[in-house]
Amino acid sequence: MSHITEGVTAPTFTLQDQYGQDTALPRGETALLVFYPLAFSGICSGELADLREHHAELKELGVTVLAVSVDSTFALRTWSDREDFPFALLSDFWPHGATARAYGVFDAERGIARRGTFLIDAEGTVRWSVLTPTGQARDVTEYLERARALNG
Repeated sequence: MSHITEGVTAPTFTLQDQYGQDTALPRGETALLVFYPLAFSGICSGELADLREHHAELKELGVTVLAVSVDSTFALRTWSDREDFPFALLSDFWPHGATARAYGVFDAERGIARRGTFLIDAEGTVRWSVLTPTGQARDVTEYLERARALNG
């Protein structure tokens, strides 16, 4: 299954964040949904650190950032506390990878999410999506460019 693309209505979900709070895909605001394989891994740590550094710019553009992995809420809380992430880290732990599957980014052989990124408008329509190859880091400046084009 390939990842969902532009023009598709984004699948709704409710997942627990790193604090155990239910968090749903927001409606009425733009969301940047970033799937990543695993907390504490090298490329993921770098990507989310870069996202942390640009979070204020995204927030100014009216974008809610949601980062999703199959890690448990406990692992996500520990990682978030250590790295001081200002955005929600959502646990797609159980049913294992169900949200990643809905977006077409679940790697069933490895049991993790692939590096899928989705910019979703206030009405819930996917306006931009990309699947980054395994082992390759994403460029947060592209998120900013896409968010400016949508909301700027």
